[in-house]
Amino acid sequence: MNHTAIKSILTGDGTEHSQTVCGWIRTKRESKNVIFIELNDGTSLNTLQIVIDKDAQIISDEMNHRLLTGASVKAVGLVKPCQGASQSVELQAQSIDIIGEAPTDYPLQKKRHTFEFLREIPHLRIRTNTFGAVARVRNTLAQSIHDFFQQRGFLWIHTPIITGNDAEGAGSMFQVTTLNMDAPPRSGSGQIDYNQDFFGKKSLLTVSGQLQVENFACGMGHVYTFGPTFRAENSNTARHLSEYWMVEPEMAFCNLDGNRELAELFIKHLLSTVLNTCQEDMDFFDKWISNGLIDSLQKVLSSPFVHLPYTDAISELEKSGEDFEYKPVWGSDLQAEHERFLTEKVVKGPVAVTDYPKDIKAFYMKQNDDNKTVRAMDILVPRLGEIIGGSQREDNFDKLKARMQEMNMDMDEYQWYLDLRRYGTIPHSGFGLGFDRLVQYVTGMQNIRDVIPFPRTPKSMIL
Repeated sequence: MNHTAIKSILTGDGTEHSQTVCGWIRTKRESKNVIFIELNDGTSLNTLQIVIDKDAQIISDEMNHRLLTGASVKAVGLVKPCQGASQSVELQAQSIDIIGEAPTDYPLQKKRHTFEFLREIPHLRIRTNTFGAVARVRNTLAQSIHDFFQQRGFLWIHTPIITGNDAEGAGSMFQVTTLNMDAPPRSGSGQIDYNQDFFGKKSLLTVSGQLQVENFACGMGHVYTFGPTFRAENSNTARHLSEYWMVEPEMAFCNLDGNRELAELFIKHLLSTVLNTCQEDMDFFDKWISNGLIDSLQKVLSSPFVHLPYTDAISELEKSGEDFEYKPVWGSDLQAEHERFLTEKVVKGPVAVTDYPKDIKAFYMKQNDDNKTVRAMDILVPRLGEIIGGSQREDNFDKLKARMQEMNMDMDEYQWYLDLRRYGTIPHSGFGLGFDRLVQYVTGMQNIRDVIPFPRTPKSMIL
């Protein structure tokens, strides 16, 4: 079915010409002699006005009654300059065909719907202005991520979704099994016998592709992974998902400073791309979702990322006199309220906090000479707090092994990881960016469930 995208027509030069368009009816109104249909096809935030002259007898009265909100139609006609102020052109219809009818109980009528209601109909919410704009911004950001790394010679590595280890050490992982869990096979000691499972061992959905992508960094140089990850954490908040997407670059022969510099370039590339490419959608978010959004993103784009060691950050929080819900103490992790205070009050812009206490960070982070801190970094931005977390990785075999033993890790499961330090070890660094949280930050949406097409959260899985 040949047709032209509505976005192309709306951004055209306004010259009169014949066009065929397809889309869904947003609204319909009538005067004595004319029918006006607002048609949207998802390519633009705006609709194209279809004008039907009743005297031309293009449609029958019976068909007119079937042109309801939600119906899909094909319209052929002449594109002409529009007399109204809402858009520059309209389509004077010469023929209208109904492709798919929508009954009067179509859920998306001409009114504002709550996001809670729209989460109950994820198969239809994409037809609304907000979720169409989110989808277009999400697409632009995803493409921009690949552009950034590909332009710099990174290789995209597809790391496994099914794994046998916990990259983060948090223990909140989904299990993958083909065993009959109503009556699983058991060993002589009464434990579940995973030797009879599909992979012959206990298997899990990954929380991160980092450990695996390090393999390729230690042989290919600069690599990244961008894919779905999973966490079985019972967190029912506006910031957490059970299935989410992660971007994780890893760079060989790179220290923490190089890691920090790349992260700043990365964030600025993404913001610049979305502001330049999605102007219409970003204006919508700025007006209807988060007033001042564009200014806040432009400020991050134009600001240097201040470097602040963790110890100095704690000192700034302690002397602030603020009544924080969580008291800032050296050795404890920074909370969201601390991160926002640092970015919005102390630095008044983006900040990279580095050199965290080793006891609150993952086993793989490189230890500093003080034996108390590690070469970790968190990139914090106003409004959100942490947007990137990363580190220089421990490349010393003995130190890494000792740290793993200290944390009572299963050494057999991680022998391959130690081998990367045993055979030609190198300094290397990387970071992780939660893609869905990035989309939430860029769009100003208040709930992360509204920036992923089909959210997976505790006790909720629609579609």
